[in-house]
Amino acid sequence: MDEALIATVLASTLRVATPLLLCALAGLLSERAGVIDIGLEGKMLFAAFAAASAGAVGGSTLLALAAAGAVAVALSWVHGLACVSHRGDQVVSGVAINLIAAGLTVVLGIAWFGEGGQTPPVGPEVRLAALWPGAGAAFGPLLGEGLLGHNALVYLALALVPAVWWLLFRTRFGLRLRAVGEKARMVDAAGVSVRGLRYAALTLNGLLCALAGSYLVLAQNASFVPHMTAGRGFMALAAMIFGKWHPVGAFWACLLFGFLDAVAIRLQGVRLPGIGELPVPLIQALPYLLTVLLLAGFIGRSLAPAELGKPYVKER
Repeated sequence: MDEALIATVLASTLRVATPLLLCALAGLLSERAGVIDIGLEGKMLFAAFAAASAGAVGGSTLLALAAAGAVAVALSWVHGLACVSHRGDQVVSGVAINLIAAGLTVVLGIAWFGEGGQTPPVGPEVRLAALWPGAGAAFGPLLGEGLLGHNALVYLALALVPAVWWLLFRTRFGLRLRAVGEKARMVDAAGVSVRGLRYAALTLNGLLCALAGSYLVLAQNASFVPHMTAGRGFMALAAMIFGKWHPVGAFWACLLFGFLDAVAIRLQGVRLPGIGELPVPLIQALPYLLTVLLLAGFIGRSLAPAELGKPYVKER
């Protein structure tokens, strides 16, 4: 196979997998603590809108990231208020966040910018550029363009996989976080706040969703477009389940989804021998079909945290 083609597919795979990976790690932290997070899609969408709005108006990358972080963490805390503090239904709360984000981003976009729900494009000084722009010429297509031609958020997402693994499996905080998702009553008996740990997990969840949403604006599109997440939050949720609530497993699942999406892009307009040109809607549906097939084939083999979705009632 042509080296340039391999480099292009590899680069596309990493770019597409980055927001999925960030969002999957966000969901993993929340669900390891026993809180179902269906609202990944909504938090990522609202974070993208906040980053685009702040970046277009303020002209600063840090301001865009800070606005996305504030919005996504606030939504995570709203989810915690409904489910952790008041023991509401976690699935219903997550769906409500998705619906609110889908509608409110459009309404605010029309009210503030008058461009049909879109935001003005952020300037090149706000967008994230490749860390090594000339890597392709220096190291060749496979290493230079495929692996070294990306922005900082791509490498941060990759670095967060071992970081989250270390946090969960090599620190006291991670041990307590996992224990809350398995035996919350034992954690409470040890004098550790179940509510505090779940809010901490939701805060980290919001920060990672903010990075995922910011990536869509600062690295892929130049502006916010209504519903631009296009189901990525649900794909990240599927990757987390397929990866059995483990950072490394979620990483490989996100790479698989990213690879299929990259191949689907390459297949558009290509005539296959004996088949002809595939319809574009069918090609675009391939990543989502894979999501359904993976969940149908593997969800029964994945063991969720024992306390997942169960509100904790403190004994008096």
